[in-house]
Amino acid sequence: MRNYECTYILDTRIGDDATTAIMERFAAVVNDSEGEVRQVKPWGKRRFAYDLKGRREGVYVTMQFAAEPDTMAELRRQMSLSDDVIRSLFLTSN
Repeated sequence: MRNYECTYILDTRIGDDATTAIMERFAAVVNDSEGEVRQVKPWGKRRFAYDLKGRREGVYVTMQFAAEPDTMAELRRQMSLSDDVIRSLFLTSN
């Protein structure tokens, strides 16, 4: 298994309950594939330096996890399909 860190930005219009549900859903993708979520840390609402998809602010979340590369690819796929995710960034850490 490899160590990953993922930072993603959620749309602020979805509300707090939906934000929590999305964070749990992405963590479940890793856990269901026998990976290990080490930390999910919401940063809160932040203003962008410029408009992203017509929005001026978003909810930033960082998730650190250990998983197989296939699991990371599935998580990336699900984030790209979600309308609530504005941007995502995946990093491999040692």
